Formats: sequence, structure tokens, C-alpha cells
Amino acid sequence: MLGSFDFDVIRRSLPYLFYEGMTFTLMLTALSALGGLVFGTLIALMRLSGYKLLGRIAGLYVDFMRSLPLVLVIFWVYFLVPYIGQWLTGASRPIKVGAFSSSLITFIMFEAAYFSEIMRAGIQSISKGQPAAASALGMTYSQTMRYVVLPQAFRNMLPVLLTQTIVLFQDTSLVYVLSITDFLGAASKVAQRDGRLVEMYLFAAVVYFVISCIASWGVRRLQARISIVR
Repeated sequence: MLGSFDFDVIRRSLPYLFYEGMTFTLMLTALSALGGLVFGTLIALMRLSGYKLLGRIAGLYVDFMRSLPLVLVIFWVYFLVPYIGQWLTGASRPIKVGAFSSSLITFIMFEAAYFSEIMRAGIQSISKGQPAAASALGMTYSQTMRYVVLPQAFRNMLPVLLTQTIVLFQDTSLVYVLSITDFLGAASKVAQRDGRLVEMYLFAAVVYFVISCIASWGVRRLQARISIVR
């Protein structure tokens, strides 16, 4: 069976697959993880605040995003955001957003729902005595969160956050539906151009598998080191 494989098509396509496709995938993953972490932390703080309305709004947002298929959200944002922008700005035509911008917005919104739950668990893992001590020292709520609670919560949840980022790395392959040249999109274009679907899709699967395994191994090592420090 392997005798009929054309491994040369993979070798010829390596620069295109990695310099263009994988570079885009990693950039989208990094930007989405950063934006999702910031937005997710804000949502977690809303859920833990003493204002019931804010907590309810944040909870509804998390439940709503987590109940939808990611590919459906990608299509929604791609097709609806231009019209929402037109409505907000009063323009005569839909606002041009672009496939990359819409996909980035999608992943930030979607991943924020998952990151918020991770951060909420991390914040709740901090002893209540520490915020009380900070308050006794005259620190405000925002100062307590910024200097006392969030740094410790982030450290406690870092392995889980990185694990979710690995899932995000895998999910970015869904931008293929918008004809974006990520790693899977680049592999698909080569496969259709050269008529070598089996070779290219198998190679893409192996690359995703290897990168995810190496990243998971790194997360386990980090988790073991954090546990030792504690």
C-alpha cells in the first residue's frame, strides 16, 4: 500500500506548508489564546463579583457559547459581523471584516467562555484569607485581584490553560471552511492541485498529532514542576 504513496509531493510542499500554513496557524492560536485569556478573565471576574446582574449576564454568555458548535460560530461571525458593523456605523453597505479578522474574533469569543471557567476555578482556589488580609491593608478590590489573587490563580491554572490552548491549536483547523490558508488549508490546496489527497491529509494528521503530543508532554512536565514547588 505504501508503495503507491508519493512522498515526494510532501517534500516539495514543506516550505509552503510550514512557512505559510503553519505560521498562520500558530499566529492565530497565539492571538486567540491571548485575547481569550484576557476576555475570559474579565468574564470570570464578572461571575464572581457581588453584582448579580453582571454574574447572570456572564453566566448566560458562557452557557450560550459552550452550547454551540464552533464551526457554526465561525459561520455566524463571518456572515453576520459585516451587517452588524453596518447597523452600528450607519454605513450604506456591510463593513468589510475579512476572513482572518472574523476567525480571530470567533476564537477569542469562543475560547473566552472556556478560559473564564478555568480562571474562575483558579480564583476560587485561593484562600479567602488572602483577599481579607489585602483588604485589611487598605487595598481596593481591583488591587487585590491584580496583585494578590490573579497572579496566584494564573499560576495554579497554568497547566490547564495550556491544555486548553492545545485544544485551540487543533480547533484552528476549522478556518479551512473559510478558505483560509492555515496548515490544513495549505495541505488541502496541495492535495487538490496534485491529486494526492491521501498523502497530504495523512501528513497533516501526523503533524497535528506530533505537535499536540509534544505540547502535552511539556504541559505534564510543567505541572509536575509546579506541584514540586508547592
